Amino acid sequence: MTVPLSILDLSPIPEGADAATALRNTIDLARHAEEWGYRRYWVAEHHFVAVASSSPAVLIGQIAAATERINVGAAAVQLGHTTAVAVVESFGILDALYPGRIDLGLGRSGQRRREAQTQPAPEPQTRPWREVDGLVVPAPFDTGALLRKPRLSARMSVLQQPEAVAPDFADQVDDVLAMLAGSYRIGDVDAHVVPGEGADLTPWIFGSSPGQSAKVAGALGLPFVASYHITPSTALDAIDAYRAAFTPSARLAEPYVVVSADVVAADDTDTARELASSYGHWVYSIRAGDGAVPYPDPRRCEPLTAEQQQLVHDRTETQFVGDPDEVAARLETLQKVTGADELVITSVTHRHADRLRSHELIAGRWRR
Repeated sequence: MTVPLSILDLSPIPEGADAATALRNTIDLARHAEEWGYRRYWVAEHHFVAVASSSPAVLIGQIAAATERINVGAAAVQLGHTTAVAVVESFGILDALYPGRIDLGLGRSGQRRREAQTQPAPEPQTRPWREVDGLVVPAPFDTGALLRKPRLSARMSVLQQPEAVAPDFADQVDDVLAMLAGSYRIGDVDAHVVPGEGADLTPWIFGSSPGQSAKVAGALGLPFVASYHITPSTALDAIDAYRAAFTPSARLAEPYVVVSADVVAADDTDTARELASSYGHWVYSIRAGDGAVPYPDPRRCEPLTAEQQQLVHDRTETQFVGDPDEVAARLETLQKVTGADELVITSVTHRHADRLRSHELIAGRWRR
């Protein structure tokens, strides 16, 4: 039986366009996604880069208002940059306005960034590439090296008040659950979060490694989203850690796993490869520069050098590119290997029309 398929959107700003264009494109894609039968439409949280999804709650409200049935959510709110009460209040408002349609995604990206700034660089990885039942599992990439960049660290530091230190991720998730349940206390005083308390919200925990996020999601009996499209080397390990830690809860009797994939589909393979040919340049701008540049036009890109290709090889090798049958086959392999209960795809192209077509083709093929 085919598992549900959902969309993760970064609201990418194409080269030559602006944030307003990217946001209009997001609303347009969400409307089509509902028409094409996608289960959910999630938006990411990013800062100081050429994507327009910097405030998920604001954007979710606009998407929910422009659609009628599709679930809309965050993938994910970075708890290291905010507080539990701010998250519950903002998503409580969304749930009050659009009951039963809001997905509250939580991640610890902001906390990981601070940890990486204080840790030495790890030894180079020598783990070879391997395939697991046809799924590519590359050698780990040192994402911590990116987070240790001084200029990037300086920009991220302004996302909180000076000297502020976020609580531990597990404690924040506990606080979110207590606020939703109406059992939150500050010392000996009951504290009721309105709107938010009693909201029909289940936190979805996002993770990229077999670390704290996966274990917290499992221990609390919450659904888990493994980011294969960001960290393909550790996604399978993260899923294993989640399932090993899983304890049934009032929300879930059994583990529920969502796995993400980066895809580009077109009417034929050659066209898809051409559309995806600037993806490596975009990833390189993230890993070697100061953050994602506007998404490059493939017609204007010079080929990456061998050194540049090496830096992005894990991401380009695990992007699913081709005609609808080819992309669907790789998605089916991903689902089979991971045992995912649901898949979420992100598809970025320079032209909005090509991105629409990619999602339309995949949805049509997936429903067969």
